[in-house]
Amino acid sequence: MQTASSSSTLQHLTRLPVLVAALGYMVDMYDLFLFSIIRVPSLASLGLPQEKIMEDGLMLLNLQMAGMLIGGIVWGIMGDKKGRLSVLFGSILIYSLANIGNGFVTSVGAYAILRFIAGFGLAGELGAGITLVSEILPARMRGYGATLVATMGVMGALLAYLVSYFFDWRISYFIGGGLGLLLMVLRIRVFESGIYVQLKEQKVKRGNIGMLFKSRERFLKYLNGIIIGMPIWFVIGILITFSPEFGAALGVDQPINAGKAVMFAFSGQVAGNLISGMLSQRLQSRKKAILVFLLLSMSLMLVFLLAPVKDVSTIYVICAALGFSSGYWTLFITVAAELFGSNLRATVATTIPNFVRATVIPLTALFALLKGRTDIIHSALIVGIFAYLLALLALFYLEETFKKDMNYTEEEKAG
Repeated sequence: MQTASSSSTLQHLTRLPVLVAALGYMVDMYDLFLFSIIRVPSLASLGLPQEKIMEDGLMLLNLQMAGMLIGGIVWGIMGDKKGRLSVLFGSILIYSLANIGNGFVTSVGAYAILRFIAGFGLAGELGAGITLVSEILPARMRGYGATLVATMGVMGALLAYLVSYFFDWRISYFIGGGLGLLLMVLRIRVFESGIYVQLKEQKVKRGNIGMLFKSRERFLKYLNGIIIGMPIWFVIGILITFSPEFGAALGVDQPINAGKAVMFAFSGQVAGNLISGMLSQRLQSRKKAILVFLLLSMSLMLVFLLAPVKDVSTIYVICAALGFSSGYWTLFITVAAELFGSNLRATVATTIPNFVRATVIPLTALFALLKGRTDIIHSALIVGIFAYLLALLALFYLEETFKKDMNYTEEEKAG
C-alpha cells in the first residue's frame, strides 16, 4: 500500500504542468538573484567608484522590486481573468527579453530601466505556477508540489552562481534570457487548471482585487499573508546581498564574496525547502512548521550580527544556515494559494509574494536611514527585530490551511 501511494505521489508530481511550473521558477530565481551575485562586478565594469556601488546597488534592487510589485498586481489579476497559462507565457517572455537586454547595458540608467522591466516580468511566474500546481494536485499532495516548485527555484539561484563563476556578467544575463525563451517552447503543451476551466463557465467575478479590501476579515488575512514572508527578504535583501559590507564592519579576516554568500545561502535554502515541506506534512500544519523556521531564522540573524566571528569560512556557514531557515518560502507561497477562493487565487498568490519581495524597499530605506544615525550592524539589528516580531504576530492570527478544500469561490459581500 505504501509503495502504491508513493508511486501515485510521484506520478502526480511528474505531470507536465507541475514540472514546467518548477522549471519556470528555476529560471525566475536565476534572474532574480543573478543581480545580487554580480552587483559589484557589473557596476564596477560600468565605471562606478567603490563608494557608489552600494548606493546604486540599492537603487537598482529597489527598482527591480518596484517592478515586481506593479507586475504582481497586473499578472495576478490577469491570472484570474484570462487564465493561469496566459501569465506563464507573458511573464516569461518579458523577463527573458529584459534579461538579454541587461547584457547590453552601458550605463546605470539603462541598467535601472531594464531591472524594472525584468522585475515586472518576474512577478508573474511564481504565483501563477503555484496556483496551477495547487489546483491540479490533490489536497494531500499540494505541500509536496509546492516544495518541488520552490526547490527548483532555489536551484536556479545556485545555477546563477555557477554561470557567473565561469562566465562574464553580460554572458550570464544572455544565458538567463535564453533559458527563459527555451522554456516557452515547453509550455505550449501545458493544459489549464480544471478548477479554472469550471470557474470560467460560472458567472463569478474573477480577479477583482477590490474584493480584498471590501471585507475587513479578507484584508487582514491578505495582510498577514504578506507579513509572514517579510523576514525572508530581510535575510536575502539585506544580510546576504550586503554581506561584504557586514563582513568589513565585523572585522572578518578576509573580504566576503557576495556571490559565495548567495551560493551558500541558497544551498541552505534547498534543504530548508525540502525539510519545511516535509515538516508541514508531518505536523499536518502549515503554521507550526513556519513558526519553527521563523524562530530559527531570528536566532541565526542574531548570531550573524552579534557573534564575535572573524573567520570568513564560519561566516559562509552562517549564511548557509540563514538560507536554510528561510526555506519556509515554500510553505508561505502554498499558504498564499490556499487562503483564498479560485476567483481570487491567482491574484492573491501572485501579489502576496511580490508584495513580500517589495518589502525590501521599506526595509532597506529604514536600514539606510538608521545607518546614518548608528553603525551598519545595529541598523540591521533594529530592522531585523522589527520584521521578525511583526511576522510572528501575523502568523498567530493566520488561518491554518493544511486540509483546506481548494474548489470554492470568494463571495462579493463576504466578511
